[in-house]
This record gives sequence, structure tokens and C-alpha cells, in this order.
Amino acid sequence: MSQDYRFSFGPWNVHEGADPFGPPVRPSVSLGEKLRLYKTLGFDGVQFHDDDAVPELEELTPGEIVKRAREMRRLLHDEGLVAEFVAPRLWEDSRGIDGGYTANDPGCRQWALERSKRAIDIARELGTELLVLWLAREGTYIRESKNPLEAFRHLLDAVNKLLEYDPKIVIAIEPKPNEPMDQAYLPTVGHALAFASQTVDPARVGVLIETAHVILAGLDPSDEMAFALSMGKLLSVHLNDQNGLKFDEDKSFGSANLRAAFNQVRVLELGGYAATGRFVGLDVKAMRTQKPEVAMRHLANSREVFLRLVEKVRTFPRDLEAQCIANRDYEALEIAILRHLMGLSPAL
Repeated sequence: MSQDYRFSFGPWNVHEGADPFGPPVRPSVSLGEKLRLYKTLGFDGVQFHDDDAVPELEELTPGEIVKRAREMRRLLHDEGLVAEFVAPRLWEDSRGIDGGYTANDPGCRQWALERSKRAIDIARELGTELLVLWLAREGTYIRESKNPLEAFRHLLDAVNKLLEYDPKIVIAIEPKPNEPMDQAYLPTVGHALAFASQTVDPARVGVLIETAHVILAGLDPSDEMAFALSMGKLLSVHLNDQNGLKFDEDKSFGSANLRAAFNQVRVLELGGYAATGRFVGLDVKAMRTQKPEVAMRHLANSREVFLRLVEKVRTFPRDLEAQCIANRDYEALEIAILRHLMGLSPAL
């Protein structure tokens, strides 16, 4: 079963345990050490921010960036890994504090575009055609601080220029309704796909759906995934969990709502996601209290839960499901699913 799906995570998913209320609680782990963990945990793909792959890239020339990216690809190859995507990290630079693509300052908008082009250069050298855009600060704290019509035009202009920069690049927009901004532009999958349809090449623009981001928008992750799958636009997923409408928790997959996790896996199965060869990204973080020597278990645990839920989806009796639906007996269907998830016979 594990051969059907490919799994990825990012270097940030093995981290020091810092949060907004305190300092790091675990020692740093070097990128080389993190890469050596991937295969032992059952993962094949590495998610990269641009400066994960090429540190301090702002201080390098375009040629030096390409050279460093090639060195990273050799390192991946030596570990038997591949890059899933590259994402320009615009939100941690002072020039992106007011949003990169939608900043009021044209100089900041130009910087964001050029850095994103360098991210494409890195992706090309790493052997991936997928560029992920998490529009972290593309929004406002105060709505009157930007002209939203102009902001959307700036955003569309930037994405169009990236599509024109490399005719092979595919862009996945990762929607999130808030945090770090009070309110973000393109907060949901529907917004992102409507936006994609207006670009110069809609066939090369889709979405990356993260469980927690959808929950923060008050929506159902499995429905958002189904919506994107129905249009052939689900380019990647970041599975995790979220305990209510608060900050983005990145809890281990299935840890807060196992039924919702089951339905996300069910939709991926119904949509034939595994056959596309796209990755299942597990964007999960270790609990702040986790000891350093066991601060990778959240990744292995999330992968295990996913694969066990694949088995649950595949072994649920279709004849029983069809019978319940035909009889319009949804209570019977619900208890059958709950019994199945609890390891009991789903038969009534």
C-alpha cells in the first residue's frame, strides 16, 4: 500500500520548537541531518522554500544561486530523494512585510517578482516544475490600507509574469484565510481557482490544499479537495490537523478529528490521487514539549495514520454503503463507518 502514495515534508517540520511565546526548546538540526532522516521515516520528497535550498540567496548572484541549487540536487540524489516543490519565502524579508506582490510600494513588488523568478531558477535546477505560492502577507491588517482592486491586479500581473518566465513551471496556490495577516487575499480554494482561470495559462495554475488552512476558513477539507480534484487542479496536499478556529497548529494528521481525516483520505482515493504521482505532504510539527530524541515521531505517526486510513477506506464494504444510500438510512451508514474506524465489523 505504501508504494501507491509518495510522501514529502519540509525541513521546517523538524525544528527547534520555538513559538511566539518563547525561545527554542530543542537544539537545531542541520539540513544534512534532516535529509538523512527522510528515507528512514518513509519519505521520498523534500519540500523547499527557496532559501532552504539556497541559504542566504539574497547575497548571491543569479549564477551563484544556480550553482548552489545544483549542489543541493546532488545532495538529494545521494540520499535517494527528490524535490517536490520550491516556494519563494517572501514573508520573512522586510520588503515583504506589507505583502510582496500586492505591496503599495512598487519597489517591493519588483523585489518579490525577482525573488520568485530566482525560486523558479532553483526549482529548475532541483528537477521540479512545481512552484508553490503561499500568499502569506498578501492581504491587510487594515482593509483601507490597500486598494483591493489594484491589489488583485498586481497579484495577477505577478503570476502572469512568472508563467511567462518559464513555460514549464506549474504554480500551486496555497490558500489560507488569515495569519500572519488579519485577512488574506485568495483565502479559499474557490478564490484561488477563480483567480487561476484569469491567468495567461490557467492550465498551469492549480492549488495546494492544507487541512488546517481549510478548517481556519470554517470549511471542510475533504470537500475542498473534492472541488479541486473535480477540476484536475489538486497539485499537492499538506495534511495535518487543527483543533478549532485558532492559530495554525499543524497537529499530526488525524490527531484532532479522525473522522475528518478518514474523509480526506477517502476523497483522495475516490479521485485517484495516488495514480497522479503527486505527493502527500505532511506539514506537521512536533509538540513543543517533545524531547529532541523523539521530535520526529509526528512525521512517522502522520504517515502511519494516513496509510491505515487508506486501508480503512479500501476495506469498507461497498455493498453495505450502497444499501444504506439506497434505503436513505444515513444513520445506518454513519454507525457502520464509526464501527469500521473502531476496528469493529461495520455490518449492522
